[in-house]
Amino acid sequence: MPGFVLLVRDREDGDPAIRLGITVTKKIGGAVVRNRMKRRFRSLARELLPERGVAGADHVLIGRAGGVERDYALLRIELTKALGKLAR
Repeated sequence: MPGFVLLVRDREDGDPAIRLGITVTKKIGGAVVRNRMKRRFRSLARELLPERGVAGADHVLIGRAGGVERDYALLRIELTKALGKLAR
């Protein structure tokens, strides 16, 4: 099970910008843990969304339990795989 859920929705407004939203609930942990997870998601998004994201869409990453303990490289592979499924 991946450390996140990725939701993508086309805005249908003609703007090609890729927007990102990140949410991590209190169930995951305290503020320090949630903020660490958000920083990791932002870093992944900066790296992968410009190349593999859907133009003109909103991308929302929802943190899941266990995602903060995952290796960064594993999260990167999971996000790459999820974005690849969108391209098909």
